Amino acid sequence: MIGDDVLIMTGVHVAHDCKIGNNVILVNLVALGGHVEIDDWAILGGATTVHQFCKIGRHVMLAANSKIVQDVPPFILAGKYPVKYTGINSLGLKRRNFSSKQRMIIKKAYQYYFRSDLNASVSLKKIKDEFKKDKNIKEIVSFIENSQRGII
Repeated sequence: MIGDDVLIMTGVHVAHDCKIGNNVILVNLVALGGHVEIDDWAILGGATTVHQFCKIGRHVMLAANSKIVQDVPPFILAGKYPVKYTGINSLGLKRRNFSSKQRMIIKKAYQYYFRSDLNASVSLKKIKDEFKKDKNIKEIVSFIENSQRGII
């Protein structure tokens, strides 16, 4: 299933049973394994490969040549090899009218998750406790808690 306003460039492979949201960009030579799910507004850089059953969150931007074998949570930039969190997709979020406060909250939550000495479950609890009313944080927490392949 492919959503509206999706840009699929030259040589992209979309395998069976993939779900691609709206306003997604798949740059040249992206390869998606079966059952991959990509949420709205994601951008996958050229020659990125995504392992079967992986999920890519909303507003994610992946660097070219990324090799994705685990789920990528919403609102982040990721790249390098092995792929890892490199920050939030601040410019993309700004273009989608996320306020500076919303972007700051997302950034702080991900700093707890990816950049603190806390393990994943403790950092997730801290995120839930500190930002319990924020809808974007609820989306992040839900994505992480429901991951079947683990988080990058």
